[in-house]
Amino acid sequence: MTLYNPSDAARPSQRLYYIDWIRVLAFMILIFFHCAMPFVQFGWEIKNREHSIFLDRLIIWLHQWRLPLLFFISGVGVRFSLRKRSVAAFFGERVVRLFIPLVFAMFFTIPLQVYFEWLQTGKIHKSYWQFYPSVWAMTPYPEGSLTWSHMWFVVYLFVFTILLLPAFAVFKTKAMQTWAQRADVFFRYPISNLLLAIPFIGYYFTLYIRWPAQGSLLDDWFVFDSSITFYFLGFILADLPSFWDTCERYRRSFLGIVLVCVAFLFWKYYWTVELPKQQDTSLYIYGFFDGLQIWTIILTAVGYARRYMNFSNRRLTYLTPAVYPFYILHQTVIVATGYYVVQWNSAIGLKLAVLILVCFITILVIYHFLIRPFVIPRILFGLKPKRSDKPIHETYTVGTQPG
Repeated sequence: MTLYNPSDAARPSQRLYYIDWIRVLAFMILIFFHCAMPFVQFGWEIKNREHSIFLDRLIIWLHQWRLPLLFFISGVGVRFSLRKRSVAAFFGERVVRLFIPLVFAMFFTIPLQVYFEWLQTGKIHKSYWQFYPSVWAMTPYPEGSLTWSHMWFVVYLFVFTILLLPAFAVFKTKAMQTWAQRADVFFRYPISNLLLAIPFIGYYFTLYIRWPAQGSLLDDWFVFDSSITFYFLGFILADLPSFWDTCERYRRSFLGIVLVCVAFLFWKYYWTVELPKQQDTSLYIYGFFDGLQIWTIILTAVGYARRYMNFSNRRLTYLTPAVYPFYILHQTVIVATGYYVVQWNSAIGLKLAVLILVCFITILVIYHFLIRPFVIPRILFGLKPKRSDKPIHETYTVGTQPG
């Protein structure tokens, strides 16, 4: 079964390289985001003495849509994965590729982040090897040193997978495939794509103030509900060719909506770095524009990527499997390096540039020489045991339309 529109049978098909490109670029943005975090006013593991108001404004904007985009693309990946395996086999694979890297990171890479954070704040004054046994006391952060930190994204993906397994099984049935073919017609119109922003706007109205973002899973209902919705929508829409065709055909219109939302949000909220803190009219205005902004950014990214980035090259072949190990390692490398960089008597721009460069080079060296060639490190960092040079979506095709 392929992402294919029968009406396009006479046209040549394209491989879904653009899905890989979106994923790679989204994770690059994520690395930049965390490299900038020491230099903004928001709390983080390592902090510079001064912060940049420019970075404050940029980071608060990026924070709105960077992870929703990744949750959506992750949902698309689930649909592709389930085409060639049973739900039980899929879940077994997710245990290996999500749960094992999570546990490994919590005990062997993330503790470095806690160590350098506590070192900077003066909570401890000892070597890492004297600090490390505290991790095995199993006391959760912040009282203890055991935390999933940035790996909360993986925790949520794993929990979403467990919760949605029954739905995944239902959608593999013939009845649901027939329903999908009928529902596909609905997404030929751009307004249909835009209407999918409604649940996200609703989450702002009902959950945003009461449940602020924490990444703590059990009391994080705004992030939890919105994230699982992005994830499930990616799964559902992956098999609706009209959705993808409409994203490409109306990409300029979606971009126009994004620009209007961005302009308004910067004028009203981001420029002063002040978001709503109570349930009032300001929240409803913010929720409408931000919910619409996030969803139309996803539509725009899909549309432009499908139009201009549906190709492969050596970089994509190399980077597609590298994304996950990069994600697991990046924040630990940034915190460890940032601890020393923020002590320099230098401009923020120089410190940020050095941090980005050191982060990419360090992770690239670790990935290329210590993870990529060997079976056990590959498993611990979420890769398949056997190395493959094929992008993950290479075998799937989608009907093309001019746009």
